[in-house]
Amino acid sequence: MASIIVRGLDEDVKRRLAAQARSHDRSMEAEVRAILTREVGRPTLALALMAAGDRVGGLDDVEIPPRGDDARAVDFG
Repeated sequence: MASIIVRGLDEDVKRRLAAQARSHDRSMEAEVRAILTREVGRPTLALALMAAGDRVGGLDDVEIPPRGDDARAVDFG
């Protein structure tokens, strides 16, 4: 099994992680493992949209209309 080291972790994050681990009745290491396993398995919005398109037969034949407006600079003043 692989190992990683996380350097520069904010002390507050470590405290909150420890509290979360205690609330789940597990070690901080087990809590981090659970968080990482859950998060890397979560699809991104782009992947979820692609999967939804595949479920309806694909999106290869969908026509994307051309843009009719020109890009313009934003005026923050």
